[in-house]
Amino acid sequence: MGKESGLVQVASHYSVDETIKRLQSAFAEKGLQVFAVIDHSGEAEKVGLKMRPTKVLIFGSPKGGTPLMVAAPSLAIDLPLKALVAEDVAGKVSVTYNDPAYLKERHGVPEDLIKNLAGAGVVIGKAVE
Repeated sequence: MGKESGLVQVASHYSVDETIKRLQSAFAEKGLQVFAVIDHSGEAEKVGLKMRPTKVLIFGSPKGGTPLMVAAPSLAIDLPLKALVAEDVAGKVSVTYNDPAYLKERHGVPEDLIKNLAGAGVVIGKAVE
């Protein structure tokens, strides 16, 4: 994953479920709200399909996100933020999220407001180290 994709991927030293728990705790400590956890692999299993462990955590802060969406309304398609937690075929778990610089460019977010999103990557990185 690189700048062209707009995605940042960080390795987790924990299982998918433990990574989700650690992220939920880290976000709560920073005053961020967890809106939902989508269990893609669990839903696949319910219909008889196999998928590596894969979950998406949707999180954010109305206080931080609203000014961004007021300034750049199309950003609402990418907010709240999402963290994809997935296990690859080798059993390695990673967390993937949208690069704030990519979102800034994609939606024309003013420089002074993009900082509202930049801290999420730091929180994610610390939660999975």
